[in-house]
Amino acid sequence: MPTDAELRAEFWTALRSDRTVMLGLAGDWPEPPRPMTAMTEGDADHGPLWFFTSKHTHLAEMLTATTPSFFTFAAKGNDLFATVQGNLTPDTDRAMIDRLWSSFVAAWYDGGKDDPTLLLLRFDPVEAEIWQSGSSLMAGLKMLLGADVKQDYQDNVTKGPLT
Repeated sequence: MPTDAELRAEFWTALRSDRTVMLGLAGDWPEPPRPMTAMTEGDADHGPLWFFTSKHTHLAEMLTATTPSFFTFAAKGNDLFATVQGNLTPDTDRAMIDRLWSSFVAAWYDGGKDDPTLLLLRFDPVEAEIWQSGSSLMAGLKMLLGADVKQDYQDNVTKGPLT
């Protein structure tokens, strides 16, 4: 059974590796969450997270100075899942754009870092729920033998701040 700290560390490792989340605004769902690439700065196990988008997306148009938001995440091996709540804020820090810029980001913006549609979003996590899959070989064997595996699943969850 992993500790809360181990689950959080596993989450950050998986997120830095896989990076694709489903990002949306909290509340009455003005639109469904969209796949976005989450970026972190360095190897720290905390936020903020960063997203590049266009000023012309519905998500960008719905933002206020700071907007409650969330994202869901599934690690590539489906061995870890998370829902993270936080606040999304437009950010105009050119130094941050420079640090996060890559050829993958540049492919989306014809004008490069000066593209007039470019918008950097800062996501500050507040709370998360992280699940480690209980679908291991051991869990499968236990089920085949008639054992109750519900406790195994319950022990693989943590909820609270992401720090």
